[in-house]
Amino acid sequence: MLELIKKAEKTHSLTKKEIVELLKDDQYNDELFKAADRVRKKYVGDEVHLRGLIEFSNICKQNCLYCGLRRDNKNIKRYRLKPEQIINFAKNARNLGYRTVVLQSGEDDFFNVERMTKIIKSIKQLDIAITLSIGEKTREEYKAYKEAGADRYLLRIETTDKELYEKLDPNMSHENRKRCLKDLKELGYEVGTGCLIGLPGQTIESIADDILFFKEIDADMIGVGPFIPNPDTPLKNEKGGTFELSLKVMAITRILMPDINIPATTAMETLNVNGRLIALRSGANVVMPNVTEREYRKLYALYPGKICINDTPAHCFSCITGKINSIGRPIAKDYGYRKKVMSKK
Repeated sequence: MLELIKKAEKTHSLTKKEIVELLKDDQYNDELFKAADRVRKKYVGDEVHLRGLIEFSNICKQNCLYCGLRRDNKNIKRYRLKPEQIINFAKNARNLGYRTVVLQSGEDDFFNVERMTKIIKSIKQLDIAITLSIGEKTREEYKAYKEAGADRYLLRIETTDKELYEKLDPNMSHENRKRCLKDLKELGYEVGTGCLIGLPGQTIESIADDILFFKEIDADMIGVGPFIPNPDTPLKNEKGGTFELSLKVMAITRILMPDINIPATTAMETLNVNGRLIALRSGANVVMPNVTEREYRKLYALYPGKICINDTPAHCFSCITGKINSIGRPIAKDYGYRKKVMSKK
């Protein structure tokens, strides 16, 4: 197994069988995490990129079984920020020192092309990079957002297991999900995707397929997080994912895709009080603190136990900066674009 880790670190390549072996064997986890950290340091450096997350609507037309924002959840108080609120939250984030904001929402059709392009153009005037995370759209919509100034797009594949995906995401098409990612890449976005670890019915083999899929499409950013059952969803009684397996998937992804951006996800810290710092020491180089104001934080209830729901954006910025500095890592001052030094081969 140590030879396998050495091979991966040197060649940035593993077969599906080898990935499965690594995922199943926990005896050498420390060596795996250290290798991922070395690869991270060599290819993307010590700087940590902060990206301010604005959760602007928890209204969603989709009905994914694992998500607290699902359409049929009647126990959640719905909200939708006004365009001027979104722009003001972005201004506040820029004033705090963020160079990227992430505009995230459920699939809320109120935010049509006209409204979204106005918001994007206004925020772009702040000299700030814009990431969108607003779900499945047509190629024409993605093109309009890119032309308005959007730089990146996050759309998790969640799982590459088509049968599992379509079981957990009713009336959604796995092929359409992949079409969206292809369109985004062709339109010139930096493309972010990722997977949930611990979904009911998910296998280690399908997780290995996920990692190879990320490499195949040459994604620019990968977010890996544990599935945390939400009590207001049909999967409320499921076991959920583990911190350790999520960390291993993230570490292997770093080793195989050395120059991409990988966030230390908030869900990691829900399962482990030091989750984000551990992730930063195991291959991650991005953190996405919440810059949404007031009560909206707790209403964007994807899963239970979400951290920092009572904090202010200023407190979050100060807190995470202090934590990152405490492990000897500086905060990046640039926009945080991927600097490609590897081809997908």
